[in-house]
Amino acid sequence: MTHTLPSSRRKLVAAVLVLASPTLALAQAPAPQQPAAPKTQQAASGQAGNLQPATREAQSLASLAPLVESVKSAVVNVDVQARPEVPEGMEDNPLFDRFFGGNGRGRGGGRSEREQIRQGAGSGFIIDPKGLVLTNNHVIEDAVTITIRLDDGRSFSGEVVGRDPLTDVAVVKIKEKVDQLPTVKLGDSDAVRVGDWVLAIGNPFGLASSVSVGILSARAREIGASVYDDFLQTDAAINPGNSGGPLFNMKGEVVGINTAIVGGGTGIGFSVPSNLIKALLPQLEKEGAVTRGWLGVGIQPLTRELGQALKLSVSEGAILTQITPDSPAAKAGLKPDDVVVAVDGKQVRSDSDLTRTVALKKPNTVATLTLFRDGKKQDIKVTMGTRPDLEGLSKKKPGATDEQDSSRRVGVSLQDLDARTASQAGFTERAGALITDIVPGSPADRAQLTPGMLVVEANKKPIASAKELAAAIRAAPKGSTLLLRVAGPGGGRLLRALTVP
Repeated sequence: MTHTLPSSRRKLVAAVLVLASPTLALAQAPAPQQPAAPKTQQAASGQAGNLQPATREAQSLASLAPLVESVKSAVVNVDVQARPEVPEGMEDNPLFDRFFGGNGRGRGGGRSEREQIRQGAGSGFIIDPKGLVLTNNHVIEDAVTITIRLDDGRSFSGEVVGRDPLTDVAVVKIKEKVDQLPTVKLGDSDAVRVGDWVLAIGNPFGLASSVSVGILSARAREIGASVYDDFLQTDAAINPGNSGGPLFNMKGEVVGINTAIVGGGTGIGFSVPSNLIKALLPQLEKEGAVTRGWLGVGIQPLTRELGQALKLSVSEGAILTQITPDSPAAKAGLKPDDVVVAVDGKQVRSDSDLTRTVALKKPNTVATLTLFRDGKKQDIKVTMGTRPDLEGLSKKKPGATDEQDSSRRVGVSLQDLDARTASQAGFTERAGALITDIVPGSPADRAQLTPGMLVVEANKKPIASAKELAAAIRAAPKGSTLLLRVAGPGGGRLLRALTVP
C-alpha cells in the first residue's frame, strides 16, 4: 500500500533502542502496620520514634526485587561482530574508503575490511529452553559472529534463524546443544494500559543486567521507522545496548522488545509490542522471513472533515485513493473513495491501521472488508495477494549459505580468485580461496591468516575455490587443526595451522 502523508510529519528514526525513566515513587499498597515498639526499644535502636514521613512512606513500598530475580536470568547480552555493507558499485571507489572508513585495497587485490568490522553489543531474551532468543534485527544485521552471554556467565555462539527488518525483530538460536535454559514468555501487549508499570532489563553501555522501571507512556506510536510502526512508548530508562531487551509487565511477562529512543530526548523510548512479535514468530522460525498480505491500494486517513464531505456517519477509517490494476483489490471490485472501516470485523481506525492489519494476513486467504461506498455500508470479500518486496529485502536472506556458515565458524571471509584480481595482485596461481576479511580474535586471526592471502591447499589437498575451503572447514572435527598452504603475491608460500572450534 502507498500512503499519502502530511508533509509536516516528523520522522523520528532512532539509531539505538532504549528508554529513559525518571525517579519514581511506586504507588503500592502500604505494608500491614506493626505494633509500635516500646519507647525504650526505639531509643535503643537509635530511631527515637521520630521517623520523617517520607522515610516511613519509603519503608512501606513493595520491592520489585522478587520480580527482577524471577526473570533476569533469561535476559542475555548479544555481542556481535558485523561487517558494514558496501553500497553496490562502491567497492573500488577510493572516495568510499575516505568517507566510510575503508583503508584501500588489501594485499592481493581484495578489500581489507579488518578496520571495517563493527563491534556491537545489544540485548535479548530466551523464549525456549533449547536456546531460542529474541532480539532486534538491527542488533544482528550483517553479523559475522554472534555471541550470546547469559547472566550466569556462560556464553554460546549464536546464528540467525529469522529476521524482519520492517518491524526490527530477529530470532537467534544458540548453536551448541543446550537444554533447560531459563526462559520468559510473551505476554499480551494489548492488555497493558497507559500508566501501568513496566520494567526493562538489558545491557546499556555494556553494563549487563541493568534494571530500570517506568510506566507505559503511550500506545500505537508511529515514528517513521517503517510503514508498520505500532510502538509502545515508555519512560523506563533505556540506553544504547538495551536494544533487543525485554520490557516486562508486573507479571514478569514480556510485553515489548525495546527498540528505539528519540535522539536527544529523555524518557522517550519505544518497544515493539509482544502481540506483533507473536504474530510474526511462526514465520520467522519456520521460513526465516515474513511474507505479508497485500491489497494493492493507495490509502489516506479518514478525517472528520473528509467524513462529512463524503456524507459518512463515521470519522475513523482508511480512504482508498487508488487501485492498482490487476491487484487483489481490483479483482475484488474495490474502488477509489471507498472507505474501509473494518477487516474481518476488526475496526480500522486509520490508514496505518489498515496497512498493519492487511500485512498480518496470509497471502491467498480471504478477508472481509467492511466499507462505505457512496454513503452506504457494505461487505466485500477479497483474496489477499503477496506484498511485493519494495525494500529489496529478499536480496539479503537471513540464512547463511554452507560456505558462509563454515567461514564464520573460524572467522574468515572468502571469495574465489578471479583472473582480474590474480593479474592485479601478481599471483602466479589462477585458482584458490582468497581471504578477504578476518574477524579480530577469531581462530583465523590466531592462525596468522590475513586478508589478501590465497589458500591453495588444506591438509595437503588442493583448494580451487572458496566453496572447497568452506567444505574442508565444515568437515573438520571440532578441536582439530587444518594445515593450510597459503600463497602471496609473487608466488611465495607459507604454512598456517588453523584450529577449528
